[in-house]
Formats: sequence, C-alpha cells, structure tokens
Amino acid sequence: MKTIVIYHSQTGFTKRYAQWISEAAGADCLELSAAKKKNLSGYEAIIFGGWACGGSISKISWFKSNIDKWTNKKLIAFCVGGSPIDSPEVEPALKRNFNELELKKVNIFYCPGGFNYEKMPASSKLMMKMFIKMLKAKKEKSETEQEMIKMISSSYDISDKKYIEPILQCLKK
Repeated sequence: MKTIVIYHSQTGFTKRYAQWISEAAGADCLELSAAKKKNLSGYEAIIFGGWACGGSISKISWFKSNIDKWTNKKLIAFCVGGSPIDSPEVEPALKRNFNELELKKVNIFYCPGGFNYEKMPASSKLMMKMFIKMLKAKKEKSETEQEMIKMISSSYDISDKKYIEPILQCLKK
C-alpha cells in the first residue's frame, strides 16, 4: 500500500515517530510544509502526526480540511505528547480533535514523547513556566497534578518505537 507520513514537529518527538513509522511501513515521509505542496492523490494511505498543544493536535486543521477529498484512502492521525500512554486524559483529548463523522473515517493514536525545553521556542517555554508556577501555587493539588509538576519541570524523553505498533497494525488492516 503506497503510504505517506506527514508530520508537524516542534521539538523533534513527532518527527522521530514519523520517521520510525515511515521506515517500518516503507512509506514516504514529509514535513507538513513540504506535503502541502505535493499532490497526494497517488497515495492509498495518509498518516498525519502532530504534537499535543493544550489538548489539541497541532496543525490538525490541515488534515481535517482534506478528509472529504481523501474518501478512498486509509486515514490515520497520531498525536505525540508529554503524557504517559496510560494517562486517562489522552483518549478524551484525542477524540475532541474530531467530530463523530470524522472519527468514522480516521483512525487516531497517541504516542508518548516528552519535553525538550532546549528546542522549544521562547513563547512555549514561557507558557510552560507559567503553567508550572500556577500548578505549584495551587493549595490542594491532586495526585495527577503533583505528578505533572514533577514531569514537566525539566526536559525528558519517554518516546519508544514500541508505540508505533498499533499504527502499523492499523495500516495492515
């Protein structure tokens, strides 16, 4: 099946997953800006990856705006974020990015990545520092909030090739 993996990455985690998926699937791999200029009609499967940004998938609007013209293609979207794979917030957040009709056409997945403060733009670093400060200032923190403070206070990497397996299985179906 002729496949393309298109991604939008800010600090490298989404790019890493896109490359892993494309290598394992024998697919082409393009950054979103290059993919926008390419005719995708020759592909049977289109995989889009973006990073988690406040519960949304970055640049998902581009992918969603093309769903109706990709009617006979296998469509997969994945999101890379800083939460562990078993975080209860992941699935509801993923589903909020699509309406019911879109969810019938698109298979969605989550891949844990991490935080890389060294590669973040200054505006994102500032936003994260403000968010951490707000969480720390909260008097009665939940266990989840306490864990979040520990995780996002510094750079970390929880990405692993094993998380692409469900995507590859979906592609084979």
